[in-house]
Order: sequence, then structure tokens, then C-alpha cells
Amino acid sequence: MKLFPLLVSVLLTLTGGIAQAADGWPSRPIRFVVAAPAGSSLDLIARTVGDKLKDRLNQPVIVENVPGASGTIATAQVARAVPDGYIMLLSFNGPLAYIQFMTKLPYDAQRDLQPVMLASSQPNILAVNANLPTSNLKDLIAYAKAHPGRLNYASVGNGSSSHLTMELFKSMTGAFLVHIPYNGAPPAAASVAAGDTQLLFSVPTVVLPHVRSGKVKALAVTSASRFSLLPDIPTMAEAGMPAFQSLAWNGVLVPARTPPDIVKRLNTELNAVIQMNDVKNRLHNAGLEPVGGTPEAFKKLIDDEAAKWEPVIRKTKAKLD
Repeated sequence: MKLFPLLVSVLLTLTGGIAQAADGWPSRPIRFVVAAPAGSSLDLIARTVGDKLKDRLNQPVIVENVPGASGTIATAQVARAVPDGYIMLLSFNGPLAYIQFMTKLPYDAQRDLQPVMLASSQPNILAVNANLPTSNLKDLIAYAKAHPGRLNYASVGNGSSSHLTMELFKSMTGAFLVHIPYNGAPPAAASVAAGDTQLLFSVPTVVLPHVRSGKVKALAVTSASRFSLLPDIPTMAEAGMPAFQSLAWNGVLVPARTPPDIVKRLNTELNAVIQMNDVKNRLHNAGLEPVGGTPEAFKKLIDDEAAKWEPVIRKTKAKLD
């Protein structure tokens, strides 16, 4: 039987080809798939980082917005892609850590994707329409409980941090709020500003312009301590809900089995990019806090978040439509 030697030969050829490709990487443009629409916080991160990364890699970095299905379309696309180092993903909490507990997915994020670097982490802001007769968290809870079913809350999409954070809020307060999911953060925030919906949890990037315009009020942030970029806004704990914490985070990943030296190079270059002063300033101006770090640290975050939110999802019975 010569089958075994033949298999060994094929495997050596394949691994040799991958190693050779890694040595000459990158030799063509890299696709950067974003699990969110244009104008979103993820889009801003991808375009800011991609613009610098192309100079460091000497190849174009082509940003592709693939919104829809709470980020799972883009995430699945990259999870199933060829692991050759020519496709990257910028995705977030839901499709990476906990949507798996809300619906069946065509991928396993912890198996099919290789974390590269945590890009940013920031609290959600609890924001309400300016015409709502509430000026703080306690007023909002009292008003919501006195008017069950009268308040509609927007979210960035089913299964998003925005959605799940409000479900946690509902379970802790007993408030009856109606969920109106949107395809991305910009339309969700715009709906609250227009009064089509009355409140939402969302990242600062899209909320702050409406706060500055006077159409939306920011009541609290969902981090354990005050957000360094918004020091005047109290935490949920300070505003009356102890132990309430929910961060929105996002990061760069590649398909599993991408050559380790490519992952290492990408991690090195991405960390260098987000430490550039002009990159940090642009992200800060949008209310985003760059993080960085190792692939191992990012993987641990994904695993920890999955363990944290699974019981919350089971308890609240949050589902994707």
C-alpha cells in the first residue's frame, strides 16, 4: 500500500506551499471585511487602521462593509475563507462571543477564527430622546415601569451588545420595553434622536453627535468606572444600578489555520498602527478607546465573554428574530 506515503507527500507539499506564501506575504491586496455598515464605529476603525496598515505592508487594504444578520454574515464569510493571510475581519461581541446562544450559526467563532488583536473597547451609553420626561436613570426606570409597553428601545441589531445590554437592563428593573432592531448603529441612534424610538444603549461614536445637537440625553455609561473620554457622565452603578456592566468591544481576526507568522506580523503592525498619535486622536474624537494586545489576550476575552453572557441569555430568553 502506497497510500500513506502519498498522503505524507501531499501534506508536505501543502504545508511547504503555505510556508512559502507566508515568507513572501503580502504580495497582493488584503481584504478587510467589516461586520457593520458604512458610517458605523467599526467602519471608522477599519478605514482609519486600514489606511495606515497599507503603508506598513506595502499593499492596498480594501475595506468591505458586509452588514446584516447582527454581524454574522461578515463573520461567517471570513470564517469560511481560505486561510492565506489575504482576508481579515473586524467583528464585535455578538457574532464572536454570544449570538451562538441565541441562534444556530454557520460557523464556530472559537474554532473557525484566529484572533489577532483587540481593536477597541468602550462602554455603551444609555441615551434617551430629549423629549422624554426623564433626567436621570432613576427617573427613566420609574417612567418605564409606570408606562409598560409605551417605550420602544432601538438597538444596533439583534444579538448586538446594544440589544443584549438593554435586555439585561429590562431583567434587572422589571421594565417592559419594546425592541426595535436596526441594521447598524447610525440608524438606531437617529431613530432615538427623531423620537421614533425613545432610548437605546450604544457606543459613544454615534450617540454623541445627537447629544451635542440637543436631541438626545446621555444618562449613564455601562463601564465599571467612568469612561475617560466622557468623565462627566456617571456609570450605571453611580446612577443607581450597582454591578451593572457591559462593554462593547471589537477586534481583528483571520480564518483559523492562517500561518502563525502572518498572524504575528499582523499583530505587530496593528499594534503599531493604533499607537500612532493621529490614529489615537481620530478614534478618541469618535469616542473610541484603542486597546491592542496579543492574540492570546483577545482569545481569552472572547472565551470569557461567552461564559459571562450565556446565563444572561438563558435567563432573559433573548432570541434573534
